[in-house]
Amino acid sequence: MITFLQIALSALLLFGSFFILIGALGLVRFSDFFKRLHAPTKASTLGVGCVLACSVTYHIFLGEDPQPRELLITVFLFITAPISAHLMAKAALSLMMESRPEPPAGGNAEADANTPPR
Repeated sequence: MITFLQIALSALLLFGSFFILIGALGLVRFSDFFKRLHAPTKASTLGVGCVLACSVTYHIFLGEDPQPRELLITVFLFITAPISAHLMAKAALSLMMESRPEPPAGGNAEADANTPPR
């Protein structure tokens, strides 16, 4: 049982580390702000979540109580990462209003936007 647990926790650490690496590379390599915003918030959140889940599981199987610090980090990470990404995207959209593409020709986008939903 202990060998299986060690293998499972090692796999979870490798999985989390892989996603953290992908998020960091996405932040460095992508050219657009929105792509750079998407990579770390999605991939790194999953990676850090896997590392924290591994840590909590390790402490549970050692017979210790899960550390409140780990649980608080997990809660704050999963609450603040999507909210901060959403606010940064809204701020970037409001700053880039002049460079936004026009709606497709032939469509009545203004009339569609003003009609109430059914």
